[in-house]
Parts: sequence; structure tokens; C-alpha cells
Amino acid sequence: MEKEENQSTNSDIKEEIKENKDPDKSSTNKDLKPEAKIKDLEDKLARAYAEVENQRRRFEKEKDEAFDYGGFSLARETLNLIDNLERSKIALENDQDLKNSEALKKTVNHLDIIQKDMVSILKKNNIEEIKSIDQKLDPNLHQAMMEVEDNNKEPGTVVQEIQKGFMMKDRLLRPSLVAVSKKTNEKDKNLKKDEKSEENQSKSNEN
Repeated sequence: MEKEENQSTNSDIKEEIKENKDPDKSSTNKDLKPEAKIKDLEDKLARAYAEVENQRRRFEKEKDEAFDYGGFSLARETLNLIDNLERSKIALENDQDLKNSEALKKTVNHLDIIQKDMVSILKKNNIEEIKSIDQKLDPNLHQAMMEVEDNNKEPGTVVQEIQKGFMMKDRLLRPSLVAVSKKTNEKDKNLKKDEKSEENQSKSNEN
């Protein structure tokens, strides 16, 4: 009998310890008033609504981007065709066997027409060439490949376009590869003058 009473007492003590370890649960279950419960539910509902609204906005943004820029990769690959047409035209024009021939003129004209049609199609789909020549170098639009001495231009001005760049709406599809101007170095100027002077002196001695 005494053993049973001790077991009962131990059980009561364990239950009390368990409740003390989890005061929030005990308080929530026993002490929370109906008004507090309603406020707690309202808070949870507001958080759930905010989360759903954020997801909806994110999905809307992703849908709009997919609609506006879904053909981004295809458009970038298409630019390779335009580049190849330009290279083919240059190669034909530099072919000594075809130079000044009627066949060359007709072929180049056809290539020009195809290239213009392709650029026109891109433009209809909001893809346009980046203006580069005589523009100040913009790292967001241009990629400088080389520098060219030109004292008539401000340093950093685009003087040559190696490969055309394109924009797709407000996104960079491909940067322009360009050559930019730089001032002639004073040491280089003096060196060239000395070389020219030595050359003239040499000619004078020969005479």
C-alpha cells in the first residue's frame, strides 16, 4: 500500500516538473483569455496573408520577365548570324579574284539586304544597336579592346567599333567591342621626332 502511495506521489511530482518546463504551453492552455486568443489568430492570419501577397507579387514579376525577356538567349544567338554575314561580306570584298567584279557587287548587295532585314526584325522585337562611334566609353555598354592615338578626340572616346553591341529593352544583350582614343605620349612624340631627325641627317650625309 505504501509502495503504491509512493508511486502516486512520484507521478504527481513528475507531472508538476513537466508543466514547469513548458510554462508557455500551460499558460496558453489555461490563462489565455478569449480576446487574446482572437488577437493571436488575427496576427497569424495577417502574417499568412502578407506571405501569400509576397508570393503573388513574386510570381507576377517572374511572369512579366518571362514575357518580356523570354527570347533573350535566342536573340543573343541570332546576333552571331549578323556577325557572320558581316564577316562574309568583308572576306568577299578582300578576295583579289572577285575584286570589282559584277558578281561581287551583287553578292554584297544581297548580303546587305539580308543583314538589314535581320536588324529590322530585331528592332521590331525591341532589340536595338548600341550607339558607339564618337561616344564616351561607357563600361555598362562598351568593352574597350584597344587604344588608338588621336589628339583630335577626348581621351576615352570611341573611335572604332570592332563588334556591334545590342540592347534588349533596358537589358544589355551584348556589349560593343570598341577601340578608344588616347593622347599621344610626350615621350613617344619626342622619340618620333628624334628618329625623324636622325633619318633626315642620315639622308643628308648620304647626299
